[in-house]
Amino acid sequence: MKQIILGTAGHIDHGKTSLIKAVTGINTDRLKEEQIRGITIELGFAHMELPGGERIGIVDVPGHEKFVKNMVAGATGIDMVAMIIAADEGVMPQTREHLEICSLLGIRHGLIVLTKTDLVDEEWLELVTEDVSRFVRGTFLEGKAMIPVSCVTGKGLPEFVKAVDELAAVIPPRSSAGIFRLPVDRVFTMKGFGTVITGTLISGRVQAGDTIMIYPSGITSKVRGIQVHNESVTEAGAGMRTAVNFQGLEKASVSRGQVLSLPDMLVPSYMLDVSLNFLHSNKKAVRNRTRVRFHAGTGEIPGILILPDREELLPGETAAVQLRLDSPVALVRDDRFVIRSYSPVRTVGGGYVLNPAPPKHKRFRPEVIEGLRTLSEGKPEEIISYHIDASDYRGLSFSDLRIMTGLPEKQLEQTLQGLLSKRTVIQADKENRIYIHSRGFEKIKKETQEYLDAYHKANPLKPGMSREELRSKFPSEMSTKLFTLILNYMIKDREIVLEEDTVRLAAYTVSLQADQADVREKILDAYIKGGLTPPYFKELDRTLGIDPAQAYDVLMLLTDEGKIIKVKEDLYFHADAVNSLKEKTVAFLTANEDMSAPQFKDIAGVSRKFLIPLLEYFDSKHLTIRVGDIRKLRKK
Repeated sequence: MKQIILGTAGHIDHGKTSLIKAVTGINTDRLKEEQIRGITIELGFAHMELPGGERIGIVDVPGHEKFVKNMVAGATGIDMVAMIIAADEGVMPQTREHLEICSLLGIRHGLIVLTKTDLVDEEWLELVTEDVSRFVRGTFLEGKAMIPVSCVTGKGLPEFVKAVDELAAVIPPRSSAGIFRLPVDRVFTMKGFGTVITGTLISGRVQAGDTIMIYPSGITSKVRGIQVHNESVTEAGAGMRTAVNFQGLEKASVSRGQVLSLPDMLVPSYMLDVSLNFLHSNKKAVRNRTRVRFHAGTGEIPGILILPDREELLPGETAAVQLRLDSPVALVRDDRFVIRSYSPVRTVGGGYVLNPAPPKHKRFRPEVIEGLRTLSEGKPEEIISYHIDASDYRGLSFSDLRIMTGLPEKQLEQTLQGLLSKRTVIQADKENRIYIHSRGFEKIKKETQEYLDAYHKANPLKPGMSREELRSKFPSEMSTKLFTLILNYMIKDREIVLEEDTVRLAAYTVSLQADQADVREKILDAYIKGGLTPPYFKELDRTLGIDPAQAYDVLMLLTDEGKIIKVKEDLYFHADAVNSLKEKTVAFLTANEDMSAPQFKDIAGVSRKFLIPLLEYFDSKHLTIRVGDIRKLRKK
């Protein structure tokens, strides 16, 4: 069964609430103040069984100009609108504004209801009908059914219900395959139940037991129960008026304007790139940095309007602009919004979201203007490519792309597959489904080469840069998986070489200058002569009369080559001397099973100054193992 929401719209006291009560028996004015004053202040809700078997939800909105923000909140998620116009007054200011709002929110289905026909004669009703037809010309209501009714006599009510039934039959069903999102329009507590949140479920599904996050606050809670049309259900889908009961959630922690979704699914942002239609009805242009009221979902947030490519936007023009808001919102690409002037308050425009979480743009930058043009006019693959390219080192996850593109999951997967096959994008992390643009991939490879080249020039005697040092050159937002993928690609393409933990350019080899070659020979000779009683390195440069820094670089080169072995800080041995002692130690332990320090001293023929470091070195290399005061040969 399709889930359809009917919303009312129209000027104050034109009979919206009376009409809903007449056809459903439900008085949507639930507040005491509403009943005393006789006007709708807050959103009201009802439901109705249609002759065709559909059960629709109804959102009744206030018509007073002071409560237009509540009207916008109620219009979120409706499938069709009943534009209510009183026959005795005709088209009034809020009639016009409500129609503009419905158009800006992308509502495409509706009908017109002429109420209070019992107060006028046939001739007047005919004049009003002609006037209303002219009023809706060029709008989505042009040519739609216009039903005269009287809630006093009951005239026209069956025809109204029939027209709604016929309209419901042609409205396509909503898909529940998208991201679960429920904009909050009401929060209250019920004794024995706790906090209850209601709203129109605009996409996806929710089940009892699900863990839900409230955006933008980030508070999470578990769904305790769900109701649709006052009946308990285990699951609700897109298009349903839904009440959700939560465990242990304080009423004060939730408010209208927030959104329920799955944890970490949406991205709260203070900025939005949008396509803004500045209404023809505006009397003057809007200038850059104009303060406005932004309405999306069920929320109203003040902010400023940034015009990236012009100084002002003229009435009737549509342009890509940036909104910078006073508090964050969590939206998805193609979400509809309404802009109202800050003071005096009136609807001035609206449109749809291009990028729900953009960076802060600088004005009159060609790359910014071109990027916004791509988001406004580009095909899905161009939009995906743009977002992944803009993500730079971080890359974008599949869930990020869902909110950035607004595409259904299957279409997004198919488009990504096409981009992957053309190698426009590369999957940097299969487990978390993170993608990077090929331009970004090549940029990181180029930077890797540049960092290594600079390192080789600064350290000509070192075989390469440590992997960890190379990783530290890149921003922390770049994942370790992407860094590893880059290295693997470059190794495969024979651009770099990775030996143990050292990275170097494939074409790089250590080459000694004449003076460095002389230092190398002096150091090697000193350690060969020293055998198992070598000089400490800090003494070596003074003994040989060589530059300490140059001596250290050459020593490190000899260590990397395996000719010199570091046993402990400042204490180095020639490899031949250590390997000879290793053979003698293995032979002794093979014959005797264990070895004391004095026995090792006899084997090595050295003082305690060298004895202990050598013993600990063999332990560290897993040749021997210490058991109390003796060593044993470590079994492999």
